[in-house]
Amino acid sequence: MKPISEIAKQIGIDTHYIESYGKYKAKLEPELMEQWQHKPDGKLVLVTAINPTPSGEGKTLTSIGLAQSLHALGTRAIAALREPSLGPCFGMKGGATGSGQAQIVPADDINLHFTGDIHAISSAHNLLAAMIDNHMYHGNELRIDPKRMTWKRTVDMNDRSLRNIVTGLGSGNGDVRESGYLITSASEVMAILCLSEHMTDLKERLARIMIGYSYDGTPVTASELKAVEGMAILLRDAIKPNLVQTLEGTPVILHGGPFANIAHGCSSVIGTKTALKLADVVVTEAGFGAELGAEKFFDIKCRQSGLTPSAAVLVVTVKALKYNGQHAETGQPTDPTEVDAMATLRQGMANLHRHIRNLQSFGVPVMVAINHFTGDTEQELELIQAECSHLGVPAAISRVWAEGSAGGEAMARQLLDLLETAPQAFTPLYENECSLTNKIERIITSIYGGEGAVYSPAALRTLEQLEAEGFGHLPVCMAKTPYSFTDQPRLLGAPTGFTIQVSRVSLSAGAGFVVVETGNTMTMPGLPRVPAAERMQIDANGHIDGLF
Repeated sequence: MKPISEIAKQIGIDTHYIESYGKYKAKLEPELMEQWQHKPDGKLVLVTAINPTPSGEGKTLTSIGLAQSLHALGTRAIAALREPSLGPCFGMKGGATGSGQAQIVPADDINLHFTGDIHAISSAHNLLAAMIDNHMYHGNELRIDPKRMTWKRTVDMNDRSLRNIVTGLGSGNGDVRESGYLITSASEVMAILCLSEHMTDLKERLARIMIGYSYDGTPVTASELKAVEGMAILLRDAIKPNLVQTLEGTPVILHGGPFANIAHGCSSVIGTKTALKLADVVVTEAGFGAELGAEKFFDIKCRQSGLTPSAAVLVVTVKALKYNGQHAETGQPTDPTEVDAMATLRQGMANLHRHIRNLQSFGVPVMVAINHFTGDTEQELELIQAECSHLGVPAAISRVWAEGSAGGEAMARQLLDLLETAPQAFTPLYENECSLTNKIERIITSIYGGEGAVYSPAALRTLEQLEAEGFGHLPVCMAKTPYSFTDQPRLLGAPTGFTIQVSRVSLSAGAGFVVVETGNTMTMPGLPRVPAAERMQIDANGHIDGLF
């Protein structure tokens, strides 16, 4: 690793504008954006993927490798990515720093406590929760109805036992009531931090947080509880983007970490806009499959921030397409010994086709990156490339895991050609003026390929109330399983004729969107039967093994 001051220097950042966290990590001071405000923006490239499968698609890996490859070709490139959450690191997914020859470093630090951003978000969220209960204990001047409280607590760990809790037990500890925990990546404070443009914007958004309703049905906000300044103080450093590097010394701005299945799944606006002033090409990503992360990137992050993407890279693997083909329609795998590999690969192409069509519907040029695994055959790779060619979409094989920037050169050149030649006419999926139900239906029919939504009575009541209260202009943030276009995780491929069950709707007024929960979506994940934590070790010198 190079000293972080060297990484800053190579993209034109004076050491006056960095705050070092040891040798290899730094925060960027807000004054940096003021200094570079006059500079034109670089081009923004979104990396997304088909629906995730157990083998993993390598979306973060590809993002890192693509940035390295662009950098190696002489392009001024920066990756703008999300910070990992401790829950998945110690659970099933592992870390989020790439692997092989396409990693961001120092990986252990980044996957653990990093610069403390997620801890600060947890603390700010829980400060508000504590001030709510304290206000109610000391007379409840705002007449908050404990039965209509929507603000829970948060922790950055997968802990299913905290999904539903009872607070206030014991003498002198306030009213006994039901509550629960979210994982920090699902916190509205996380979304607010990632969508804010600066400290003033952050405070204005925190002030709009709605924590519940009073007895007469009036919304109660964080501003009324006088919690905003305290929360902002806790977020004073967290709002500053973090600068790290790849294995090859390519700069990376790492900031924010909302999940894409239960939040909007994109790194911070501040980090992205800073990167656009410092680079000619910025590679960013959105979580999970394109029907979740990419849709929210376009319809929430770009809509709110005014960002205009120049291209989208869709990551696929032979394994993932086969998996989709093998499980399509029935949701049950066939006997592997009876599987025709090429037939299942062809059947899985339907998932690829739908994601390509969806991305193109936003008016963004699309290319496909085939993340190479050693077991892939030439016949399989050629079939994917032929399918993409048939759809008029360029495709390149990425070998960045094994070869670093050299293994992504073809992909990088293909992207640069696309950026130079392809017409761009980005437009979100729906207009602000559409009703909330219209926005939900548009996503389901146009992006998921379904026939519409079936709403629970509670969800319908909330949608009607939000429209009446003047929140109908907000975008919707769909909370859905990432594994399928449907709300059924086992229904893979590109199913049709289905409906989406909308179970619950809630308002994130500070973040500026309405959360629509579907199926059995959980805002607090659980650990798997064998958590990744069981396989980790640390020696007497502090060296960690198994954290990846």
